[in-house]
Amino acid sequence: MRKLSLMASATMLAIAATAAPALAQDAPEEEPFTGFYVGGSFGYTVQPNDIGERVLFDTDRDGDFDEDVLTAADANAFSPGFCNGFSTNATPAGGCVNDRDDIEYFGRIGFDKQFGGIVVGIVGEAGKSEATDSVTAFSTTPASYTFTRSTDWQAGLRGRIGYTPGTTLFYATGGGAYAKMDHQFTSTNGANSFTGNGENDAWGWSAGGGVEQKIGRNFSLGLEYLYTRLNDDDYEVAVGPGTAPETNPFLLVDPTGTDMRRSQGDFNTHSLRATAAFRF
Repeated sequence: MRKLSLMASATMLAIAATAAPALAQDAPEEEPFTGFYVGGSFGYTVQPNDIGERVLFDTDRDGDFDEDVLTAADANAFSPGFCNGFSTNATPAGGCVNDRDDIEYFGRIGFDKQFGGIVVGIVGEAGKSEATDSVTAFSTTPASYTFTRSTDWQAGLRGRIGYTPGTTLFYATGGGAYAKMDHQFTSTNGANSFTGNGENDAWGWSAGGGVEQKIGRNFSLGLEYLYTRLNDDDYEVAVGPGTAPETNPFLLVDPTGTDMRRSQGDFNTHSLRATAAFRF
């Protein structure tokens, strides 16, 4: 959050430093926010730590992930528990690395129409966030099993509505979101086989708001916050026999194996970004 605050402060200082002299050189426009624009954004993505997330199991492969993986002694094979992050250690004692927050970058194109002090418009964007989201399960073997996801690229199409007292626009925005997801699975279990499968397409929505300042007649700078929720619940990992014996916990109910997936089906992010646009 400290990084977000520093980015916000730096962007607003840049707007304040450049807006006054530029505006003084240009005559007032009747509708300064009417027209097409192209531009981009650069910012920081925060992926909330999904407290309580775990890995779910389908031991009889009936499509319902509601069973525990049990040992031959009828004990819970995953009694060591779960963590909301990434671990390469076989036990919880090794700790987990929290979900990684990181930079994002997008290109955008849009159109606004001004009606007095009210501005309505539409904006489309495409780009990428480098943030990742992981969850790890630990078995009594001991072994770790980690699901990690991120976006290969993502896009959005949103409407926006705002108010301008002159050359500064305050607005709210919301609409649909899409991402091509990247899924990874790692395990310290070297006996069983693991095969990932599932759709990599995730659909959802975004909503937020921001402020935009005209810099002269054709340029604008701004600061925007956006919350995005993507439905990403299709990815599963099929655990197979590999070289494991028949007494392996993954094979006791169904000798062909067990299916696994993460309990949190939504990929949620908070974004704070600086924006820039050239207006036609």
